[in-house]
Amino acid sequence: MDSKRIFLSLAEQSGFERQYVQKALDSSWITSGGPNVDNFEKELENYIKEGSFVTALNSGTSAIHLALILLEVKVGDEVICQSMTFSASANPILYQGATPIFIDSELDTWNICPENLEIAIKERIKGGKKPKAIIAVHLYGSPYKVDEIQAIADRYGIPVIEDSAEALGSSYKGKKCGTFGDFGILSFNGNKIITTSSGGALVANSQHIKEKALFFATQSKDEGAHYQHSQVGYNFRMSNICAGVGLGQMKILEQNIKSRRSINNFYREIFHDLKGVTLFEIVNQDYFSNYWLSAILIEPNKITNKNRESLRLAFENANIESRLLWKPMHLQPLFEKYPYYGKNVAEELFEKGLCLPSGSNITMENKNRIKEVINTFFNN
Repeated sequence: MDSKRIFLSLAEQSGFERQYVQKALDSSWITSGGPNVDNFEKELENYIKEGSFVTALNSGTSAIHLALILLEVKVGDEVICQSMTFSASANPILYQGATPIFIDSELDTWNICPENLEIAIKERIKGGKKPKAIIAVHLYGSPYKVDEIQAIADRYGIPVIEDSAEALGSSYKGKKCGTFGDFGILSFNGNKIITTSSGGALVANSQHIKEKALFFATQSKDEGAHYQHSQVGYNFRMSNICAGVGLGQMKILEQNIKSRRSINNFYREIFHDLKGVTLFEIVNQDYFSNYWLSAILIEPNKITNKNRESLRLAFENANIESRLLWKPMHLQPLFEKYPYYGKNVAEELFEKGLCLPSGSNITMENKNRIKEVINTFFNN
């Protein structure tokens, strides 16, 4: 059996990327912006629909940062953020000199807990600091409780930044993720459902906001023949080369989603009757997940010494990559001093959870190797 490493989540090429990149090279448009960027934005807008206006950027992190800038978040402000997420969701809050307020997860979706969110908002307002924004994340491609979170945000008049970095192609009640919040965030990092090698996008709900985002993302150059700047600008625009890769990747987006969901079904069959193991799945049919990453929870067994870490090591010994869940932000050295609302749901998920190989290009032979490791681990 082939022992070549099986990675957690690698990009799958469509074969069309080369022609778009070559077109950029042939036209000498080898810089930020350009025809590929414009066309990539249009394809994304046509895909997620709902009157979306997309600005292609150099990373998903830049998109979150830009959303905070557009919401005029500044030094001394507070921004609520889901604790169980990648640090890129929270770092831009610090970029702006604001204070992150972290919220625990709930067990249904592993995402931001509505109950603790409202507790936090009430307490912050009572203390004289109404939060300027809420950053909610669709973790591993599974939508958060959109209706509940939006109702709370509307009740207190707080805008939502919808972090859909992991959720392109996921939806809630038939509406694509990235279109629910005041701003949506997409990521095209090399391990995402599609990639531009590196890159991201900001989703807005009007052409005016898109133009404002583009202004800030291209160094805030005022109109005129010379370079004049009245506001701080940023070098956030996606390159024409990267957008060419993205155009090629759009051709297999639906195929990649189908593949990832098929891999999730593969794990469902393996773990269906296995006691002490729970596969992370959607709550009900209102939710549609791209299952960017499939993940499990393992109840630790002190007698057999089986837990998520021992399984991770078993995979590693077989040259198969798996990964722990995101370590909650409120437990991170950088963020542990900031307010946190909740109990220990996110912490327990982190302690028990493991992300499994989920790439769109996982072969049947790869699946057999993965299954063999799992069966050997739990049957010994």
